[in-house]
Amino acid sequence: MGLHACQFIFAAVLLLLAIIGILLSVLPVNKVVHPPENMYGIVLDAGSSHTSMYIYKWPANKHNDTGIVTQHDECHVKGGGISSYAGDHGGAAKSLEVCLENAKKAIPKSRHHLTPLYLGATAGMRLLNIMNATETQRILKEVSAKLQSYPFRFREAAILSGKDEGVYGWVTVNYLRENFIKYGFIGQWIDPGRATVGAMDLGGASTQITFETKENVEDETNLNELKLYGQTYRLYTQSFLCYGQDQFLRKLLAQLIKTQGMTAQVCHPCYPAHFNTSIKLGKDVFDSPCAKNLRPPQFDPQQSITIVGAGDYQLCLNNISLLFSFDNCNFSKCSFNGVFQPNVTGNFMAFSAFFFSHKYIKLLTGMSPRSSAEMTMAIKRMCNMTVAEMSKKTQQPEKYMKNVCAVAMFVQVLLTNAYQFDKDSLPRISFEKKVGDTAVGWTLGYMLSLSSMLPAESITLMRTLPPGPWTCILLLFISLLFIALGYLLMIFRKTKN
Repeated sequence: MGLHACQFIFAAVLLLLAIIGILLSVLPVNKVVHPPENMYGIVLDAGSSHTSMYIYKWPANKHNDTGIVTQHDECHVKGGGISSYAGDHGGAAKSLEVCLENAKKAIPKSRHHLTPLYLGATAGMRLLNIMNATETQRILKEVSAKLQSYPFRFREAAILSGKDEGVYGWVTVNYLRENFIKYGFIGQWIDPGRATVGAMDLGGASTQITFETKENVEDETNLNELKLYGQTYRLYTQSFLCYGQDQFLRKLLAQLIKTQGMTAQVCHPCYPAHFNTSIKLGKDVFDSPCAKNLRPPQFDPQQSITIVGAGDYQLCLNNISLLFSFDNCNFSKCSFNGVFQPNVTGNFMAFSAFFFSHKYIKLLTGMSPRSSAEMTMAIKRMCNMTVAEMSKKTQQPEKYMKNVCAVAMFVQVLLTNAYQFDKDSLPRISFEKKVGDTAVGWTLGYMLSLSSMLPAESITLMRTLPPGPWTCILLLFISLLFIALGYLLMIFRKTKN
């Protein structure tokens, strides 16, 4: 090999190295060869009827990227919600132990001390706080002490307001649907151009509706403005306490007893025909503040009465409608009970008990109603079934079937009469339990917000080197490029001569 050939190869290698160096310096550094360890977060959803624990995970090097937090594990606490342990010292804290022990196993030990731990209590504790504030604080203090005894980074155990519950649910839905701003190839956050999705949650003691609106929100208590990724989202949100499915069913029972009198037997038009069960007035009906205004002046809390089902669709609808007030609106428009609501717009996701009610309609009737007329037809067909037929089709015990007709009809009145979904907007509701492998609810939005994982402003990707050294290295490779080009030109001229 001649001298000129060796010089040419050396210059070519030098040129190639310069080009590779410049490319590596300019392209965004957003990938690593080895996957980083995961970070974890725990949220306990202390609902009115039960407590659920959700464990989330995300890559340790991506605290602010959207769409990367996923559900790692979940655990459902046996027994009632923490509010059901009023008067039972130690009971609420002890009930959480099994799930907390599961969390210790599900999360690597090396990550325990870095894992934030939250407990959010919802409408059950809000109701207890109305009845007995002292007992409410005792339970929260007891539960906090239990959570602090575990090796995680305990943050808080608090009662969420209905407004917060609605907004966090909306954040969860849109985060999982990746409707927020996405990370772009140039190292900046970019707008995916997607409209946000409204969120509707139906729990045991309350129900929430939250959606983005451009209309004037006439009641400021319904307005919430969030700034995420440099963009402002203007939300309407409303929570209705006592309109969760469990408390609604108590109110319905209380109304039937009040209407028919304190007799030994009460006809329930929403129960399947001929189904009967025995209840205690104090424990099963009138011990809730939601039924306070329907409570008879004098009654024996220990008195038992028999409830007999009639399976009467129209009579059931009439009684359920009485639990909503569509009069006395002091705004340009209202949903119910004098609460302002703008027109529903866009797509919605309905979850929690909304999902299960819709699921039972499909299982029992084979229908997936997309209009008010189809919903009426499906619910009529369902309400005419016997409890044995329901149990056979759903493979569920008969005792769980008694309320499916009442809850489905309650959902129908809530969506069509109260929220005013019509033939155009009703089909835009999707009933979901999960998005991918992640359960839909307020817990993910709660953790993201409190952990500051949803940035308020636009974020530029940080490189592995500070700006000064990075600039020097880039200039070095550029200089090397010019040296290589000059050397090649010199060799070419010598060869020509």
